[in-house]
Amino acid sequence: MADAARQRMTPEEFFRWQEGQDEPFELVDGAPVPKHRMMTGASVQHDRVTVNVIITLGNQLRGSRCRPTTDDVSLRTRINTIRRPDVTIECGELVHDTHESREPRLVVEVASPSTTTVDRTVKLEEYKRHPSLRYILLLETVAPVALLYRREVEGWQAELFEGLDAVIELPDIGARLMLADVYYDLTFPPRITDAMR
Repeated sequence: MADAARQRMTPEEFFRWQEGQDEPFELVDGAPVPKHRMMTGASVQHDRVTVNVIITLGNQLRGSRCRPTTDDVSLRTRINTIRRPDVTIECGELVHDTHESREPRLVVEVASPSTTTVDRTVKLEEYKRHPSLRYILLLETVAPVALLYRREVEGWQAELFEGLDAVIELPDIGARLMLADVYYDLTFPPRITDAMR
């Protein structure tokens, strides 16, 4: 890995190299970076939220042109940068021999302590530039909170959703996410504001 980290790769070289690795990597400015190193502190909460989103959207999208993918499928955000969103909704033709999403409509990033800053700044701006994306969804794991960026004619608009009763409408893919489903079977630590009541 040390030799690979020192050299710059094209996306095509990166995908060939990645096939021989035991763990997933992202390509950042031409350099491979282990995804799990970036996710130090990822938890069962993170995994549960990711699985719940895939189940919920997968069931709704069955029979449509769109389908959820895991972080095994990459998203090219710049010429020499490849990201691995936790969940992507791909609405292009199914291509069996590719590593990349072709027509993503939604990307989901589930917060981990070590990735929240990058997800909300660097990755967010990269995702906003992708021409086919319509939604960028950032999900918390310490409370039922979601931040949705929706592409509108006038640009990207952010909307905050809080609480298990909240419902996120996603008409461009013909689906909706209820936070009760996203956070099914999760428990949350008490918050300071709860103790003050």
